[in-house]
Amino acid sequence: MKDARIDRRLFLRGIGGVTAGAAAATALSACGTGTSRVSSGSGKGGSRTVVVRDSGGSYGAALQKAIYTPFTQETGIQVKVLNLDNAPLLAQIKQGRPQCDLINDSMMSFAKYAAEGALESLDRDRLKSVESAKIPEAQTTDHAIGHSFYGQCIAYRTDAFGGRKPESWADFWDTKGFKGGRAMCSPDGDLPELEFALLADGVPMDKLYPLDVDRAFKVLTRLRGDIKKFWDSGPVPGVLLSRQEVTMSTVWDGRIADLQKQGVPVERQLNGIRRQFSAYAIAKGAANVDNAYRLMDFSLRAESQANLAKAFPSNPSSPLAYARLTEDERNALAGAPKYYDKGFDADVDWWLKNESAVTKRWLE
Repeated sequence: MKDARIDRRLFLRGIGGVTAGAAAATALSACGTGTSRVSSGSGKGGSRTVVVRDSGGSYGAALQKAIYTPFTQETGIQVKVLNLDNAPLLAQIKQGRPQCDLINDSMMSFAKYAAEGALESLDRDRLKSVESAKIPEAQTTDHAIGHSFYGQCIAYRTDAFGGRKPESWADFWDTKGFKGGRAMCSPDGDLPELEFALLADGVPMDKLYPLDVDRAFKVLTRLRGDIKKFWDSGPVPGVLLSRQEVTMSTVWDGRIADLQKQGVPVERQLNGIRRQFSAYAIAKGAANVDNAYRLMDFSLRAESQANLAKAFPSNPSSPLAYARLTEDERNALAGAPKYYDKGFDADVDWWLKNESAVTKRWLE
């Protein structure tokens, strides 16, 4: 699976290096879908296409099944897909030649896009599903609407601790009571995991932000000798757990079901899960703005979000979507009502201001 979290190295460098990215964007203009602004039309005079950027892989296949194909069947509008990293896409937009209309990415990425003037301001009157699906106001901005979240949580081997189950991040740090190696995420894979260190040290979940960076790094240092691997892509924790190289790892929650289907004795612990939302936004200067609005509105429906969750371990932003799932389907998701209060939302504003400094310190 290639996730929405694929662009961290490029984006950390790319926002400050759009000029350098322009050459890459030009080179990539013949890649992806093979579409161009000339062929896709103005979007105002009856164009029957829309180009959407997503991250591909099994997630892209699920989007095709649950969203794009039904949308085309309902509207007659053909959906063309572009898989392109953030830096070259941003460079295209800055040049006034975006290759896509609708972008599916993280809220944090969109905050960076918006700061560069790279997104259209959204007309909420054209997005009826925001209200009908009861998408929380916290997951809407002037430029993006959240459709789902992914979470980082604990994955552990169920055969490692004599029947005991880790219940918290304090247990993740307790290598005497819960023996074995650990794995955590590197900044190349996702945001540094400072919140987990603070939770392990007794900071209440609702008092995390602003993060006490010095305290977090002190707690991280205590575990440093037990970290066998800092992972930078989604499959790595599963590989480490499968090979018994570690007994616990941080993980993107959607990965657990895949491991269990493979017969790996693993379980997740959702206490203290960190949620980050993915969203839709429209590229500034998009060729097919009208169709981008229509696809976004279709995708945000509670029914559409539920259909995607059936095809992929996606946690809908619409609370109404969960009622459209079976009990088993619902409870497999970290976003299910019974689990939601166990976690917290990453503070995007705090991380936007502090990510570079924290990452630099982490690398040092």
